[in-house]
Amino acid sequence: MFTLAEENYLKTIYHLESLFGEGVSTNAIAEKLETKPSSVTDMVQKLADKKLLTYIKYKGTSLTDLGKKEATNIIRKHRLWEVFLLEKLQFQWHEVHEIAEQLEHIQSEELVDRLDAFLGYPTTDPHGDPIPDKNGYFKATDKKLLASMKVSEQGICVGVKDSDDEFLKYLDKKNIAIGSMITLLAKEDFDHSLHIKVDDHSFFITKAISENLFVKSHESE
Repeated sequence: MFTLAEENYLKTIYHLESLFGEGVSTNAIAEKLETKPSSVTDMVQKLADKKLLTYIKYKGTSLTDLGKKEATNIIRKHRLWEVFLLEKLQFQWHEVHEIAEQLEHIQSEELVDRLDAFLGYPTTDPHGDPIPDKNGYFKATDKKLLASMKVSEQGICVGVKDSDDEFLKYLDKKNIAIGSMITLLAKEDFDHSLHIKVDDHSFFITKAISENLFVKSHESE
């Protein structure tokens, strides 16, 4: 059993490790959690005492195998609840993250296992992120950023890099969702904006948008 704060730290360090590798700095954790480095140092020591991570001065923090197991369990619960909220309770995809942040701390393993079975063992959440199984395993998605596509190439939207509410609302307005077929019609050299077609509608998107959408090449389907 871990406190809510401890679970949030484990999940945050796991995500930072996936982005930057082992040896996450105290400042990086503090920035992500919007807290003071001194508070991070105190919590890191507590988690190290519980064998959930290791900390080496000037080299940073790394999760142990036990820490990674606990972190993926929290992530599993979070993403399963997101699927439930979207598919069964008809929440919008920009609404589910904040609610799942609360539900991910439920401790009952039986409840989570039954939730997984009830949903049909989904492998991705509403934002396209993989859902770990009960053993912490998940299959990596073969994906790339829309910004890296070539003109005339087609890709299927498989996820978002940024799950910010305003960004997801923008995608809703443009009818871009997981599973949408996107064709790159043209690239502007001046500002790197893209002219794309989604289903039967074509429009321009900014470089920032294209760098926040993940696609899978249609040919790999």
